[in-house]
Amino acid sequence: MLSVYVDLALGLAVSFLLLSLLVSGLNEAVVRLLSIRSKFLWAYLRDTLDGSDAQGRSWLPAGVRDVFAALPFQRDPRPRHSGRPAPAEAGELPARAGESDDALVTLLYQRVREIDHPKRGRTSIADLPPGRFAVAVMELAAGAPGGVEGFLAKLKEIGSPLHGPLNGVWETAQRDLDRFRQGVEAWFDGEMQRLTLLYRRYVRWVVTVLCVAVTLLFTVDGLEHAKTLLRDNAFRASVTAVAEAGPAAYDELRARCTGGDPVSCVSETLSRPALARLLGQAPLSVSIPERGDPVFAWNGGVWWDRLTTPSHWPGFLLTYVALLFGAPFWWDVLRRLTGIRSRR
Repeated sequence: MLSVYVDLALGLAVSFLLLSLLVSGLNEAVVRLLSIRSKFLWAYLRDTLDGSDAQGRSWLPAGVRDVFAALPFQRDPRPRHSGRPAPAEAGELPARAGESDDALVTLLYQRVREIDHPKRGRTSIADLPPGRFAVAVMELAAGAPGGVEGFLAKLKEIGSPLHGPLNGVWETAQRDLDRFRQGVEAWFDGEMQRLTLLYRRYVRWVVTVLCVAVTLLFTVDGLEHAKTLLRDNAFRASVTAVAEAGPAAYDELRARCTGGDPVSCVSETLSRPALARLLGQAPLSVSIPERGDPVFAWNGGVWWDRLTTPSHWPGFLLTYVALLFGAPFWWDVLRRLTGIRSRR
């Protein structure tokens, strides 16, 4: 009896892990399609270096709507891609305030564009190392008359928001260039951590919506699935057999879902036999026989009946809450379960 309940726990962990990986892959696909990461970074850089846009609005999104409506489709903060190498000398700052609303962003991009590659004509840089940013600032300061102090005076004159932080770092470094560079690097690293937290807070809404969509689209009733695992010995064995493959079976899939090709992640996750039956109540269902090709069938009527049947709603809620925990949580649960479970 104990083995049955351990198998039940394993089966649920495997199922929720695979569904969570599907959500992660879809989320990664949305983020990559809209270039959210890159746009988020350059929106921050525009606000920090050049300030608000011509209408006085912040480039960084102020709400969820701006992240997934204004930022991707209305205002692209990224500079245009350039395949040329960085100029030998840094360009000059504008002579007066308001002369250009992207002067500093353009100058910064010139210093870092050797790590860039194009994406629909725009820069694809989504992560700027703090050390590279600090070196770029030092290059800009070296090209200004009067060195760092002249550079800071120019930033103040044109009204750049970057003047305040850099001036504080310069005073803290007691006008020592090496300490100033280290201070700029530490300051920018802290800003990137803060920006990452803000980015994750907004993207969490995408994950929430995708969890709802996956649960309802596939009408995954967690309670019904648990009963099936208890009653159907063959199905329970097929699901738990996935866990017996060990950690190596998930390494490639996890890599694809968190930083690789999201399309491969989604397609490979959906093709797993254990998940194919779990998703058998979707509008377009698939069955994988022991021999032959997969069979697809339209299942719209049954799907709608399940969706509108109140007895399934507690199971839908259970699945939704489980998916909110994310793939790392279920991976850890599965790892712990397989670590204490012995099979002969």
